Amino acid sequence: MDELRVAAIASLTPLEELDADPFIVDTRTQHAMCARWAADHGYVVTRQLLVYGLRADHCGLWSDIDAGQVDLFVAPNHRVLRRALRSVEEFTAECERRGVRLETAGHDEPAYTSGMKAEVHRRMSMPTAGYDGT
Repeated sequence: MDELRVAAIASLTPLEELDADPFIVDTRTQHAMCARWAADHGYVVTRQLLVYGLRADHCGLWSDIDAGQVDLFVAPNHRVLRRALRSVEEFTAECERRGVRLETAGHDEPAYTSGMKAEVHRRMSMPTAGYDGT
């Protein structure tokens, strides 16, 4: 059997919230958490979604599912899902209706040091200047 293909959901949150809640702003770590979960289960992340307050029926969520390129969704945790989606309950119901699994990685969020916050700030504030975060 082919490995299952995963769409990783991360929340698009303004940089202004970095000090109060660095993980919810740190999309790279959110996606890495999803990729680790997928690898631990023998799956592969084929799509990274970065969304905020999206409707459960938005075509951006379902186009890869409909095209047969994604088999399930994973998010780092429910907190990220609550930010990423307008209604987690409606999205869960839509997943059930379509027969698509929705999982959460369930790994612990990192404890951010001031240096880690500074790195996230640098990465998030400079993408248009050609900085890729590495």
